[in-house]
Amino acid sequence: MEKYREESLSVEERAKDLVSKMTVEEKINQLRYDAYGVERLGIPAYNWWNEALHGVARAGTATMFPQAIALAATFDDGLLERVADVCSTEARAKYNHNKKNADFGIYKGLTMWSPNINIFRDPRWGRGQETYGECPYLTSRLGVAFVKGLQGDDKIMKTSACAKHFACHSGPEGIRHEFNAEVNNKDLNETYLPAFEALVKKANVESVMGAYNRLNGEPACASDYLTGKLEEWNFEGHFVSDCWAIRDFHTKHKITNSPAESAALALKHRCDLNCGDTYQHLLTALQEGLITEKEITDSAVRLMKTRIKLGMFDESTPFDELGFEAVSSTFHKQFALECAQKSMVLLKNEGILPLDISQINTIGVIGPNADSLDALRGNYYGTADEYTTFLSGIKKAFKGKTLYAEGAHLFKPSLQPLGKPGDGHAEAITVANNSDVVILCVGLDATIEGEEGDTGNAFAAGDKNDLMLPESQRVLVEKILNLGKPTIIVVASGSSINTLGESAKAVIQAWYPGQMGGTALADILFGKVSPSGKLPVTFYENADLLPDFTTYTMVNRTYRYLENNVLYPFGYGLSYSKVICDALRYDSKFKMATVTVENIGAYDTDEVIQFYIRDEKSKWAVRNHKLCGFQRVHVKKEEKLEVSVLLSEEAFTVVDDSGSRFVDSNEFTLYAGISQPDAISFKLTGNESVALSIVL
Repeated sequence: MEKYREESLSVEERAKDLVSKMTVEEKINQLRYDAYGVERLGIPAYNWWNEALHGVARAGTATMFPQAIALAATFDDGLLERVADVCSTEARAKYNHNKKNADFGIYKGLTMWSPNINIFRDPRWGRGQETYGECPYLTSRLGVAFVKGLQGDDKIMKTSACAKHFACHSGPEGIRHEFNAEVNNKDLNETYLPAFEALVKKANVESVMGAYNRLNGEPACASDYLTGKLEEWNFEGHFVSDCWAIRDFHTKHKITNSPAESAALALKHRCDLNCGDTYQHLLTALQEGLITEKEITDSAVRLMKTRIKLGMFDESTPFDELGFEAVSSTFHKQFALECAQKSMVLLKNEGILPLDISQINTIGVIGPNADSLDALRGNYYGTADEYTTFLSGIKKAFKGKTLYAEGAHLFKPSLQPLGKPGDGHAEAITVANNSDVVILCVGLDATIEGEEGDTGNAFAAGDKNDLMLPESQRVLVEKILNLGKPTIIVVASGSSINTLGESAKAVIQAWYPGQMGGTALADILFGKVSPSGKLPVTFYENADLLPDFTTYTMVNRTYRYLENNVLYPFGYGLSYSKVICDALRYDSKFKMATVTVENIGAYDTDEVIQFYIRDEKSKWAVRNHKLCGFQRVHVKKEEKLEVSVLLSEEAFTVVDDSGSRFVDSNEFTLYAGISQPDAISFKLTGNESVALSIVL
């Protein structure tokens, strides 16, 4: 054991030396997510499965940040890196005390299976809440930042990040175990793969997780095409299967005839780690000549490299002193509040917000999500040591009278098991009639929107059938709005929802805002902070106008290719002030765009300055335009400043039908503004993007 610990040896040499001392059975046992210990070599048992989607999940107390889609709405990669750094700090602290207590169970390790960088191509997908939205560029930027925050920049890796799910895993959830995603080369290389490539090349992500589905006939965890991409990108980490995905080879996809064949097929395609139990058949596969011992050894070496990088076999690491006081600290919770404030999106405001407390005596807070912890959590959540629901946040901030009624069940016809349909309506109407302003808290939670097998819903395995509120809530919304009371609708959801709230005075998309969500909402309602979130996904009007859920083509999907059906556009979000952009310039030498930004409104505010580009000549260009740069800035009222961004490397490129990326034009239009340069954004904001013609 002394040799592989010597600092003169590289990580690769240490790993090879350690694995060389193992029997073949011991090597195979290291390829399980619940790896056995090898006592004679001083290797403790280790469970590779841990989660950190928006805080350390499923492992006891941890700071709970807004769900990933909400973090994406901040359009702030620096903030994402800080979130991930908090996650890795708390994971290390928890690992330290678990190690002292010899607890090496699930969700106790340093290998975090986050982030989820699948493209949220269809709003019906329940797991879309785990992603950074529909834009490959935004997803890449935020994903790279999150990986850097998790892994750190020390000689010892702080925690290990994982890019998942590779690739083309965007629903439907109900058939994911047998589904074959048919995707052409253009869409693959233009939309579905860029974020994975960015995380490998720009962030050195330590692991990649394969998806459940097949991709063009090949299982994603044993794909010649996807394995080839990892080799093309010089991926040096380890590859892990999604959980029990290899079992699907013979039970669902029917491409192998036995567990041994499935295990062999995955191993031969560089799947090093099995989340599941199929790799217990690797010895049989070896005995039958389906694999070689070298293939087992190579995977074991890659896994040992990760454990060595994490300092698991060193006497000390820079993170050993992190104690339990680092978990859910006051500072971390204040940061979670900041994230929630920056993530909420003001979709509509007919002058009612911010609320003038001096003119209000009583506020009515109504709805199934008003006092719900699940409305804060989303999925893959940790356990916070304190929560502020929407109701409690409003009550703490408002010194007047606050009335409350649940009003309706989240999706059932009645609140009480023996109650008649609508048994909460009378109380809700009474509360509204006795209030000066109504805050109507509706939406979803992870029990009806989430992952197949991980939710308690009775609907489509976690996916949504349509883009409407459940009927129980639609009836409640209609009854409250018909009263004519000034009403603000607050929506907790992970995706596009149409509340039918045309007569509401304001609408706020709160997402699943984390443990401090209620405080953040109150801060926005009462004007302590100006809302500044932007939609990382398109909000559509009608699911019936969307392409078939199982179709992975980008035709009429996402802001880059859509043709109609837009309720609220990607990149859209209001604030309490008015920020305008002017004097757009472009420096071709440095690929830098600069725009003048001025706050001519009455409030200090954060604003997200967005840069889009349109290729005016190439037949391979996206139908509309594409995001190529963004910067969140704080602009005080009457302040004028300049914002400069380096345009993305891919800004001027296109992808053809073969999947090749290249420059195919010399005429472009560059836009800068607080939203997309589209007609609907202009109509909603009254603010037009500034444009600049570029000839290369």
